[in-house]
Amino acid sequence: MKLCFATNNSNKLAEVSEMLGDNFDLVSLKDIGCETDIPEDHETLEENSLQKAEYIVTNYQIATFADDTGLEVDALDGAPGVYSARYAGPQKNNQENIRLLLQNLANKSNREAHFRTIITLIINQQVHQFEGKVTGEIITELKGIEGFGYDPIFVPNGHHKTFAEMNRQEKSSISHRGQAVAKLVAFLKNVEK
Repeated sequence: MKLCFATNNSNKLAEVSEMLGDNFDLVSLKDIGCETDIPEDHETLEENSLQKAEYIVTNYQIATFADDTGLEVDALDGAPGVYSARYAGPQKNNQENIRLLLQNLANKSNREAHFRTIITLIINQQVHQFEGKVTGEIITELKGIEGFGYDPIFVPNGHHKTFAEMNRQEKSSISHRGQAVAKLVAFLKNVEK
């Protein structure tokens, strides 16, 4: 079954493709010829992922899933949340986002946070949403070279390594995206091909 993952983020694509296995022909936005910067202008992860999926289904007529992920920091009232990718500005620079987050947490003792991913799947004219969530803490210095985004400063509860210190399999087995994708995969296995 051909399925579009509404992303051009090669890291996300690799993570999800590995989890989906060979049952699906996973294609990216680039693969279907979509060069549009799909808007994400809602206030929730649920609405943003739905907006992206609906755009692709409407314009490309292909079964699609889209995700939106946010890092929600307790001491910052849930920020950066839906603005995680563009926390330090529209250029979506990971290093600048991390720098600003650490700066905003400098005098905070509570460093608890959680990553949340919402995946919206539109298939056979039906909408399905899947959530993944992992709780942990923000550390004060970057550790590790794997992953992307805030991975170098996030240590999930029960672990001593950041997401950026874990290999892809380790991270996928516990991560927010891994949980949401596992729910997606379980659902897709029951969809008629």
